[in-house]
Amino acid sequence: MNELAEEVEALQNLLISFSTGGAGDEREYQRLRKRISENPLLKENSPKFLRTCRDTSQFWQFIKYEYGSYAERRKFLWDSFRPLLEILEGPTGTPADGSVSDALAELNAASVQELWGKAMERRANDPEGAITLARSLLETVCKHILDDLNVVYKSTADLPDLYKAVSKELNIAPSQHSEDIFKQILGGCTAVVEGLGALRNRLSDAHGRGRVGSRPSSRHAELAVNIAGTVAQFLVATYNQKRQ
Repeated sequence: MNELAEEVEALQNLLISFSTGGAGDEREYQRLRKRISENPLLKENSPKFLRTCRDTSQFWQFIKYEYGSYAERRKFLWDSFRPLLEILEGPTGTPADGSVSDALAELNAASVQELWGKAMERRANDPEGAITLARSLLETVCKHILDDLNVVYKSTADLPDLYKAVSKELNIAPSQHSEDIFKQILGGCTAVVEGLGALRNRLSDAHGRGRVGSRPSSRHAELAVNIAGTVAQFLVATYNQKRQ
């Protein structure tokens, strides 16, 4: 079980204990609830009551009137957390989802977290939309970093241009390094970003398609979204290091 799934399960067990006569750690409830609310993957699929009950006393007022017996409360909580745990433990999630979500949260930009959350959700069932969102995610991350650094860019700038500008500001452009290994790795990042743009133009829903045309599968979408997430995470981590 990964770390995110463990924390979700810990919150589930805390609420089961609290609602069946056991102790309830208020500080731990607040910590775990905040962890979920700050992560777009978790927040989107979290139980509704978790979003409205800000503390354990509010949760108690909800559960004690909604379900009278301990058995009913246990079943309700198991059923409520099951979809979220299945996402975290099942094939729809990937090991990097949680770390990317945490990194993007540091930008403190709702638009970035929303794009990432939607891109993850659509990988399996809407490959074309997921690919479009993957590119939009990277473009938005680049723009937020450039805005924070007071760097002017054209409103018509596309992803390769935005990434090039960000790379220069963060000192991760291949031309800014002399060692071959760093030039090779950073050059690979640039090529990946350019390839993501090309994949989006070729396979996403951003453009019309004739009678004969390629349609992406979930594996194409997973590749695009995972690449975008990883590159975005790298950019945010590098930007944070630069600020510090």
